[in-house]
Amino acid sequence: MSTSTTASVSTHILDTSVGRPAEGVAVRLSVRPGRDADWRELGGSATDADGRCKDLPAPPEGTTHVRLDFAVEPYFEKKQADAQQDAPANRDSGAVFFPEVAITFAVTPGEHYHVPLLLNPFGYSVYRGS
Repeated sequence: MSTSTTASVSTHILDTSVGRPAEGVAVRLSVRPGRDADWRELGGSATDADGRCKDLPAPPEGTTHVRLDFAVEPYFEKKQADAQQDAPANRDSGAVFFPEVAITFAVTPGEHYHVPLLLNPFGYSVYRGS
């Protein structure tokens, strides 16, 4: 929850290759109090069955930048393993093109930032949601 002196952050992931939420993706949240400051990791969560992280840590007062790190490689590896089990003749190369996705954005105290990740095996897109 944001206050007048802090921001709040939420996210969700939609796997656009199947049109479904991406469950079980680890997400880490880091913050810094200025463009030239060092990043400080606050913690993280994992996406639920709806692709949402509902319990990300709150950025502390003075935060100006937030970074969300999404560990998508294990998600795609599991998805690929499940697909190979269902249809072993349809095998891919096994390589994950984007093993992780890092999204950095500026924040203002008192604002809520919902940053969805639209993900597929060979690309991704983000935007400021509501």
